[in-house]
Amino acid sequence: MSQINDFIQRLDACPLGNSGWSQFEDLCTEILTFLFVPPLNNPTRQARTYSGVNRRDAIMPNRNITANNLPNSKNWHHLFLELDARMILFEFKNYDVTEIGHEEVNQTRNYMTDPMGRLAIMICSKKPNDSAHRQRNTVFSQDKKVILFVTKEQLKEMLLIKERDEDPSDLIIDLLESFYIQHE
Repeated sequence: MSQINDFIQRLDACPLGNSGWSQFEDLCTEILTFLFVPPLNNPTRQARTYSGVNRRDAIMPNRNITANNLPNSKNWHHLFLELDARMILFEFKNYDVTEIGHEEVNQTRNYMTDPMGRLAIMICSKKPNDSAHRQRNTVFSQDKKVILFVTKEQLKEMLLIKERDEDPSDLIIDLLESFYIQHE
């Protein structure tokens, strides 16, 4: 079995809700590392602010501040230029019954500090509700911060993109462009 098929099977088998949150977070971090390191750097997990008030699920440094010849680095360089995306924030939401709504978006918004940049990605076990979509529009209108939603199905799609020797970060750019189109 290929590593990509193994990732997909493990994603499908991961329990939803509280019983699988840790497994989901570990697996998603492993997948993101497989997909994006390099050109991104290895993630820091459960990164806390100095006071300990905020704890971010995973942060992957984006050191592609200049154009270079690393494979699959052009999109991350573009995101650095466009959104000051120095540190890519990933939040994992493995919800079952509970909706992924505006509170989860606000929590992610609060984790995004100026030195990190204006890009965060929420990896979600299901599609966020309308309230979440409206709130991320508000976040962008007020702060120019972008919060992208990536579902498990889209994470699987990125794995398949990598299997074809293409750049999985193309899907991130697609999601960003879709967000810009729908923003009001």
